[in-house]
Amino acid sequence: MRGAVIHAPGDVRFETVDDAKILKPTDAVIRTAVTCVCGSDLWPYRGAEPTERAHPMGHEYVGFVEEVGSEVTAVKPGQFVVGSFATSDNTCANCRNGFQSSCLNREFMSTCQAEYVRIPNAQGTLVATEEIPGEEFWPGLLAVSDVMGTGWWAADAAEVKPGSTAVVVGDGAVGLCAVIAAREMGAERIIAMSRHESRQKLAREFGATDLVTERGEEGVARIKEMTGGIGADSVLECVGTAQAMQQALRSARPGGNVGFVGVPHGVAVDGQELFFSHVALRGGPAPVRRYLPGLIDRVLTGGIEPGRVFDLTLPLDQVAEGYKAMDERRAIKTLLKP
Repeated sequence: MRGAVIHAPGDVRFETVDDAKILKPTDAVIRTAVTCVCGSDLWPYRGAEPTERAHPMGHEYVGFVEEVGSEVTAVKPGQFVVGSFATSDNTCANCRNGFQSSCLNREFMSTCQAEYVRIPNAQGTLVATEEIPGEEFWPGLLAVSDVMGTGWWAADAAEVKPGSTAVVVGDGAVGLCAVIAAREMGAERIIAMSRHESRQKLAREFGATDLVTERGEEGVARIKEMTGGIGADSVLECVGTAQAMQQALRSARPGGNVGFVGVPHGVAVDGQELFFSHVALRGGPAPVRRYLPGLIDRVLTGGIEPGRVFDLTLPLDQVAEGYKAMDERRAIKTLLKP
């Protein structure tokens, strides 16, 4: 089969890779319906994470079950399934506590920009739809496998409540999905921090009530000005840089909450500043599996449309152009069709 392989920064190729196959009785193999490029894939693409050897890429997926291992009974061949970028048995103590992305048997997906994908821990990871959904729903369901689930976790971790004020730091796909999540959780005011017109437009359509273009200390000052000098109830950090984290922490009110879901790069939190801020901080890899059933239902009933974050669609064999377009900010998120 063929799939995306990164060889070095800026060098992604579509080439022959090992066939996806059952290696353990807890595995499944799916035929990819659609996959995509994630903002976090840009870290190695830009050289911010080392690429010491060529390796496959991709961790977002929806597709059709081709084969299951002997211990997999939750899904069967022919079904359409959605999973998470972090696989889980969904039975260990961490899973039962709702943190499937810290499953004791967790494996992170890393081969999904391909025609077929092996899914470890398939029994606890995959959720089948009742019927095969129309192709118009595939982008939204694909978003649920990561960016929508991650945006939901950002809002959940930041304890967004009905009538509250939420600030979203970051206007990538996760940030835009976080706007959706904040709206669904009842935030009365949603302030999206964005300076890109196309992303601002989508943020507005997703539910943002206000826009802030300033960054850093200027951005913090603007948030304080808009909140009577106090700060926001909830801040959703969806970038992963030091500036974004500092901006998030300083934009929250005393007693407020910051949910951070951007994969941290060069982030260090000042313990003394955090101590005196009275701000609560929670984040980490999103426990997407916890949210899958509810989010799948919201997509299929038209309650949310996270698939709109895909503003570029390419054949899977043009995956390199998908990376390039996102790197150059010509696209928010690239959808790939096998």
